[in-house]
Amino acid sequence: METENLQPLLTPEGQALLAELREFAPEEELALATRLRREHPAELVSAAFGQARLRQRARAKFGADADLMYFTPNGVEQSTRRGVAEWRARRFAELGVKRLADLCCGIGGDALALARVGIEVLAVDRDPAACAATAANAAALGLADLVEVRCADVAEVDVAGYDAVFTDPARRTSRGRVFDPEAYAPPLSWAIEAGRRTPVGALKVAPGIPHEAVPADAEAEWVSDHGDVKEAVLWFGTRAERPHRATLLPQAASLTGGDLPDPPAGPVGRYLYEPDGAVIRAHLVAEVAEQVGGRLIDPKIAYVTSDELVATPYAHAFELTDVLPFHIKKLKALLRERAVGTVVIKKRGMAITPEELRRQLKPSGPNTVTVILSRTDHGPLMMLGRPVRADV
Repeated sequence: METENLQPLLTPEGQALLAELREFAPEEELALATRLRREHPAELVSAAFGQARLRQRARAKFGADADLMYFTPNGVEQSTRRGVAEWRARRFAELGVKRLADLCCGIGGDALALARVGIEVLAVDRDPAACAATAANAAALGLADLVEVRCADVAEVDVAGYDAVFTDPARRTSRGRVFDPEAYAPPLSWAIEAGRRTPVGALKVAPGIPHEAVPADAEAEWVSDHGDVKEAVLWFGTRAERPHRATLLPQAASLTGGDLPDPPAGPVGRYLYEPDGAVIRAHLVAEVAEQVGGRLIDPKIAYVTSDELVATPYAHAFELTDVLPFHIKKLKALLRERAVGTVVIKKRGMAITPEELRRQLKPSGPNTVTVILSRTDHGPLMMLGRPVRADV
């Protein structure tokens, strides 16, 4: 989306077109576009269709707000989903932040969440289209009084007088994802220093960041949403007592730690716990094992087992009925005997893929079972069971 394409959409004519296209289906586009071009300028119709498509894609991240917002293609892909941005905004507010500089703001997903908790935001980006979208989004959602948009190089922004800085460096180029943190725009080292210039700072990074790349003075938080790990954030100035945090959304459960020794490994008990991906990324499996009084099934595999069912939001629990050495023919026979037609397959440390295994098993029947495969020091195991939940 070019900046000049956005302005016509903000007119009454552009708004009427966007309202008409809110629920259009792709198969309707040709006929609908032909009709609309008889009544409106072709350039405006084209811009409206482009924005309508982006809004439909953005609903997964922004919910109903997407139908009021304005996007660029990169903005839809790279913006923070609303629930994650709202969590971070609440953390900033709880830390006493009143004025914040949002560097590399994109289309304003984080700026909007920050403004909604009452924080004054300076939203900065060097992309004119992204800045135009941020300004339009703040106005559309009634937050313009709290969001100042500045189109500039973030390296040239003076953050003196702000309580906090949040930086979300670009981790993609026209050639795809960037894996070298120093190839981020701006580089990771620059963003770390920016986070230290104000009383509180935060830096969004890829969830696969190596732990050795986390500065000693940072609190590292890994965030998952509905079970999917979305991002990691390096926080400065939080005075966190423990260096790592795993946050699970939408339940807003946060586990902190990072200083426990690895739990011991032992035999598989009645229950198996599968820690959330954010817990694993944060190296907090030991904290989950401590919560449930459990042990690992292998020193290098993030499955925890115990003989008791203990409530924890940080792992999914399974009650096991069978624990056997992995053998496809034996597994196939067990499923046939028990009339299992639906097999949920989980695995760690083994090369076989769930899709490949399911094709070999050819399950058939009315029953359901979860099959968990894992490497162990005593050879590969197959564990059969069902999901369970402890009473809280």
